Amino acid sequence: MQRGGRKGNSNNKSANFKKGPAKKSGAKKSAPKEQSGIRLNKYIANSGVCSRREADMYIATGQVMVNGQVVDQMGYRVQPGDEVKFDGARIQPEPNAYVLLNKPKGFAVTTSAEKGNTVMDLVAKSTKANIKPIGRLGRNATGLLLFTNDAAINAKFTNSPKAPGRLFHIELDKNLKAEDLRKIREGFKIDNNEIQVEDISYVDKAPKKEVGLKIKHTGTSIVRTIFDHFGYQVVRMDCVTIGSLTKKDLPRGRWRHLSEQEVAYLKML
Repeated sequence: MQRGGRKGNSNNKSANFKKGPAKKSGAKKSAPKEQSGIRLNKYIANSGVCSRREADMYIATGQVMVNGQVVDQMGYRVQPGDEVKFDGARIQPEPNAYVLLNKPKGFAVTTSAEKGNTVMDLVAKSTKANIKPIGRLGRNATGLLLFTNDAAINAKFTNSPKAPGRLFHIELDKNLKAEDLRKIREGFKIDNNEIQVEDISYVDKAPKKEVGLKIKHTGTSIVRTIFDHFGYQVVRMDCVTIGSLTKKDLPRGRWRHLSEQEVAYLKML
């Protein structure tokens, strides 16, 4: 009998144990209501203002308001219909857009309408998203230029050592000496600043004044600085590739949207 009683007590304990998870399971069902909406930092990043990490900083310093109230709580979730203001201006998330332009000469790389013809005029009909160019090309430089409203991708180009390099086809005012080509390839200093390129070589079946230069910098002034240092002037500069992005089937002055595979490549960097 004692054994039977112990067995019965054991069964009761087992039954009590099984009831516990049932309550937890019920709690899980109500969780989605508590987790509705979108995290505030993601909402800000999706609006194209900055990256999520930067958004956390702005939230913590009280620069974000929701429905007229300052919100400095990490993890706050924005609900449909909420009004979010960043630095006093209302923001709204928009789908990420990625546009590749084959820039012609005569267009300034700026978002300012006061600079005459700009690259923004060329991509005006590509998307309703607030896209901006990544990096710069001189007004008379040509070639590939990437636009996006994805702050995370922009940061990868400007802050990451894994940023994709850009390959330029450059024409100089005179033939580039083999010795100077070697010095540029190996790296050198200008005013105690180390200058390094990913690669440089002569263009096949072309005069020695035409070279291919691959570099990570998002601007083009560094390219002119490099050749000025060795006594050459850049006559023509054309961005041929940005990472794996090329000008294939993209005539001068035209744009196209990146494919899902191309966007995935940029996000993996």
